[in-house]
Amino acid sequence: MNKQATPAALGFSMPAEWEQHEATWIGWPHNPTDWPDKLEPIQWVYGEIVRKIAPGEIVRILVNSLAHEKQVRGVLKRTGVDLKRVQFFRFPTNRGWTRDFGPLFVRRSKPRRGVAIARFRFNAWARYPDWQKDDAIPGQVAQRLKYPILPVRYDGRDVVLEGGSIDVNGRGTVLTTEECLLDQKRQVRNPGFGRADTETALRESLGVQNIVWLGKGIAGDDTHGHVDDLCRFVNARTVVLVREKNWRDANYRPLEDNRERLRGARLEDGSRLEVVELPMPAPLHFEGVRLPASYANFYIANSAVLVPTFNDPNDRLALGLLGELFPGRAVVGIHAVDLVWGFGTLHCLTQQQPSR
Repeated sequence: MNKQATPAALGFSMPAEWEQHEATWIGWPHNPTDWPDKLEPIQWVYGEIVRKIAPGEIVRILVNSLAHEKQVRGVLKRTGVDLKRVQFFRFPTNRGWTRDFGPLFVRRSKPRRGVAIARFRFNAWARYPDWQKDDAIPGQVAQRLKYPILPVRYDGRDVVLEGGSIDVNGRGTVLTTEECLLDQKRQVRNPGFGRADTETALRESLGVQNIVWLGKGIAGDDTHGHVDDLCRFVNARTVVLVREKNWRDANYRPLEDNRERLRGARLEDGSRLEVVELPMPAPLHFEGVRLPASYANFYIANSAVLVPTFNDPNDRLALGLLGELFPGRAVVGIHAVDLVWGFGTLHCLTQQQPSR
């Protein structure tokens, strides 16, 4: 892709999640390996998620077939969802983690206002062999919606990027982690990319000018360092950062390191970020494996902020803190003990489509 055709050169940038949405995209779960012995109850959690999002925006659901759609309609009807607020797209997927493989929308206001899709590639976190259906979703969505699709290439190569590995403030700053995007030994997305290569690719594709690098993600995260389990913008100048106070916990040192990094970080205008601490729930395990339970994996919808909860004493504290940070939206807890058995929760399974 020559430089003149990059999304940034065409005037596009990625809006912040709290900006107005046209819709939220969700890939309905169907792969039993994602939630061993839990796929059936997971359907009802998804139904509750759709019920909370739909009053404020359309929910666009990816299903594998007409039969799959009929099954999903039944779940949504029984959970009280207004089906007039739901649209189905029969685009087969490998899994349901729409944040990572779904269309990453960018927007511009001039020379002509519009929304496009920055076409990154997806390779199942450089971890699993089945990803081809998921990787096809952005192109299928662009074709159905008649949106421009802007291939993201650097140095003559397609760029692999998951939506959960970045978080933007919509003003020119992006958060990410070295563990996810710079590691060249484990779960390598873009072999040979160094820091400068990755920063150039992010600037040209997302329309950002400023990259804030954190270090490692949380224990149990099989994506190898996604920032959406760790640190999130809640407005253009403020982030929440999860903190573990038990020095014996595996998360303690990495999270303290990230706190130190944020103390020296700057926004796009050179000013300091405001950092609000968000607690961590007690560790959760499945068959001896640590799960990535984190309150930072919330999703900001038009009319609500959906927050994962874990039957933990810190649930109430996390909901209260986020309630203060989002005074114009209802902050709603969604039971996520079953969800996190799939190594992700609310932000991982949603993807916002901004208004034009």
